[in-house]
Amino acid sequence: MTLDAAAIRSDFPVLEREVNGRPLVFLDSAASSQKPRQVVEAMSEYYYRHHANVHRGAHVLSVEATALYEEARAAVAAFVGADPSGLVFVRNATEAVNLVAASWGRTHLEAGDEVVVSVAEHHANIVPWQMVAAETGAVVRPVGIDGAGRIDLGALRDALSPRTRLVATFHVSNVLGSVNPVAEVAELAHSAGALLFVDGAQAAPHLPVDVAALGCDFYAFSAHKMLGPTGIGALWARPELLAGMPPYMGGGEMISRVTFEGTTFAPPPKRFEAGTPSIAEAVGFAAAVRYLEAVGMDAVRRHDEALVARALERLRGMPGVTLVGPEEGRVGLVTFVVDGVHAHDVATALDLHGVAVRAGQHCAQPLHRELGIAASTRASFYLYNEPAEVDAFADALAAVLAHFAAFA
Repeated sequence: MTLDAAAIRSDFPVLEREVNGRPLVFLDSAASSQKPRQVVEAMSEYYYRHHANVHRGAHVLSVEATALYEEARAAVAAFVGADPSGLVFVRNATEAVNLVAASWGRTHLEAGDEVVVSVAEHHANIVPWQMVAAETGAVVRPVGIDGAGRIDLGALRDALSPRTRLVATFHVSNVLGSVNPVAEVAELAHSAGALLFVDGAQAAPHLPVDVAALGCDFYAFSAHKMLGPTGIGALWARPELLAGMPPYMGGGEMISRVTFEGTTFAPPPKRFEAGTPSIAEAVGFAAAVRYLEAVGMDAVRRHDEALVARALERLRGMPGVTLVGPEEGRVGLVTFVVDGVHAHDVATALDLHGVAVRAGQHCAQPLHRELGIAASTRASFYLYNEPAEVDAFADALAAVLAHFAAFA
């Protein structure tokens, strides 16, 4: 299956905009993707015709809203090869990490236990583990990455010990674009008696994902990076793990029975969805995964790889530009540093040409320290980007470099 980016673009009205008198070239999808009409219309249809609170109402609108919400859970679960009984709706991948850290971590971690993470993690896959470690006396142990930007399997093997309870790592790096060998990491973690948590926020938008094939125990991803709305994401976990985890928050919907003598809790996944959920956002999330499935995730990956290869070819050899990350095996993005120019200045100058990129440390300060760079500029691509936009970006960068060189 071949992806037709030109046809896809017609579903994204924002891409018709001009910025600073130039056609918008949106290369910041790794931060948050744009949304197709189908997602926005699905959410509007829900609000216009079906809105009511879910699960407890006996009237028609509540029954319809409940059906749409649970159908959305099934659709999102199927997208990652899972059963809906193991899929919890959360606000985003960050909340998914915090849920597991607070619920599973407080229950299973003790003083001296270890959580192993790579130095290339997003802050969301570091800070929650540090917080629960400070509370329980556990230790967060970092391990390095290899030349391909993946977790160093040798270093991981050496770091694992009888006190390792969890390995937490990325599927796709949000800085390097590298793809972790998750199945191998899972095998190593399980051989040490530990569980594996995978941050899939950058992988689910770009790769076919099958949690069973990956062998992980927890997998987190966000709708807003994969054509869906903000404010909703998903945590998949092995159902037997969820069944042994206490609630993350208390309130309505997550209970079975409440008395002043004590409360019993609903089974998962409702146990972890206290209060009125993001119903319209769940409907939009389902519309997003259906859109991606119609395009085909293999086609999405091939398209992304072609755009990345074109960008690397154009940027490689540009004077003063240093590429960050592996030469091969990247997914969805290209990160670089310009000698003598701060990343924020590069991004601001590119914006004057209508090119939207991301600059800074990308919520990965430990990785930037490991690489010895203060900040970087990231251009990220998605299914609605075309080769001509890669060329527009490269041409704009060349003009920016010439401008800065003239004032050096």
